[in-house]
Amino acid sequence: MSLDINEQYDKIYRYCFLRVRHKETAEDLTQETFLRYLEHPQYHSEDKTLQLLYTIAGNLCTDEFRKIKLSELSETASDGKDMEDNILSDVQLKQVLDSLSDEDREIVLLRFVNEVPVNVIAKLYNISRFALNRRLNRILGSLREHLGKEELI
Repeated sequence: MSLDINEQYDKIYRYCFLRVRHKETAEDLTQETFLRYLEHPQYHSEDKTLQLLYTIAGNLCTDEFRKIKLSELSETASDGKDMEDNILSDVQLKQVLDSLSDEDREIVLLRFVNEVPVNVIAKLYNISRFALNRRLNRILGSLREHLGKEELI
């Protein structure tokens, strides 16, 4: 399977935005992700490109949180509300997703918004595919229960 990294740019941006909730910061982190990826061709592997991009982006987002003071974090969260509302237009779904833990929400968004394959997400979280599938089923069951719908995703 050949992966076109140009097609992944928007998905990496959404991933960064959902982590930092600030448009300009997410743009910077996305650009930095691809710069770091392209600077190190020795790490390029056709079957590991997607995992590497998300690993780099996740590490950059984590580093960004380390730089931000807690008081600044609440200010930056409101700056990107329009983009977040576009991504998660259903208010009820957004409220239920906000009730999930950060990690569970991130897993759901990676899998169903960015359409990242289960095996890539499992490697990112250092768990087996089966454990990730069980976790996804548990999360989706909880979302269905809160939304009162049989067919969620």
